[in-house]
Amino acid sequence: MSDERMSRLPNCATKESFSLTRNVAGRLVLTTASGESHVGVEPVRSFPITDPDRFISLVDSHAHELLCIGDLAELDPEIASFIRQALAEREFLPRIERIVRVKQHKDPHEWEVITDRGPAEFLFHDDDIRRLSPTRAILVDMHGVRFYVPDSRQLDPTSRRILSQYL
Repeated sequence: MSDERMSRLPNCATKESFSLTRNVAGRLVLTTASGESHVGVEPVRSFPITDPDRFISLVDSHAHELLCIGDLAELDPEIASFIRQALAEREFLPRIERIVRVKQHKDPHEWEVITDRGPAEFLFHDDDIRRLSPTRAILVDMHGVRFYVPDSRQLDPTSRRILSQYL
């Protein structure tokens, strides 16, 4: 999206229109160009998978958007670092690197996987998979934890074979 179109988006901020700091308690403090401060803001990605560094909203404790950041790359590096750190603390999306085994004797199936955050086991129904593209998917376990397959072509042959039964 061009800078001109981004600037016309409601509440889309420029790096000069706000500041972001951490208070002594470690909470993010947004200060707008008009001098209004908001303590405890949280960043939320609009497109966490397809465009993770663009269109990030800063929301208050009631999830009301205070402003939109068009692109993290255009921000002061310190502010971008605050936002990336807060996003990492808020988001939990383990990436599946290998499927060890799946017990299919009943529904839900028992999955044992290796993720970028270590080994995991979870229960999964056949209809709890979201195909994002021919090679990307999100699996949602019975507790609502999401597991991401960024590119099934990068998995080992056994993992690809198992996953293909569910896609």
